[in-house]
Amino acid sequence: MLLDESNKRKVFLASKSPRRRELLAGMGVNFEVMSTDVEETYDHAWSPEEIVMHLSRLKLSPIDMSQYDPNTIFITCDTIVVVNGQIIGKPKDKEDATRMLKMLSGNTHTVYSGVTVATPQRQLTDYRATEVVFETLTDDMIQYYIDTYQPYDKAGSYGVQEWIGRVGIREVHGSFYNVMGLPTRLLWQMLEAVCETH
Repeated sequence: MLLDESNKRKVFLASKSPRRRELLAGMGVNFEVMSTDVEETYDHAWSPEEIVMHLSRLKLSPIDMSQYDPNTIFITCDTIVVVNGQIIGKPKDKEDATRMLKMLSGNTHTVYSGVTVATPQRQLTDYRATEVVFETLTDDMIQYYIDTYQPYDKAGSYGVQEWIGRVGIREVHGSFYNVMGLPTRLLWQMLEAVCETH
């Protein structure tokens, strides 16, 4: 089984996201957190799929893999939200969060996550896209959510697992966990592929 194999190895999650840490732990994988700081730059002519895959690979760039055992596994992920053809990231402040949630209100948006799983010898990158449909949110709902949950570390200014997701989201088409920031089924398949080759 994958867990038997992965837990014989050193696994690093290069992410500051508490949601990704929670989801990976919930998958039963033993891992350590490694923080990598990179400037998230990309060509604005790229598609959302290309952007998230590029950014997930970019997060590996500060790591000198030659210093690690060949069986070491590194996991990185990046998530963006696209609404009406526009990429929205993390909000700068309360005003920005309000603007983003008003864009999502009564609308359908797509959450894209790029995942990279790498060893010193091999690197795999893939992505998942999930459509999320919001009901119309009142101004009071938006302000209550922002004031109570402070969603400033979240792409699109919301956490699907929080109050706003429970009361405001009508439908999710695709991976729910992708909307949280880590497409867990995809990651499991990528880990299986990497572990099979060593």
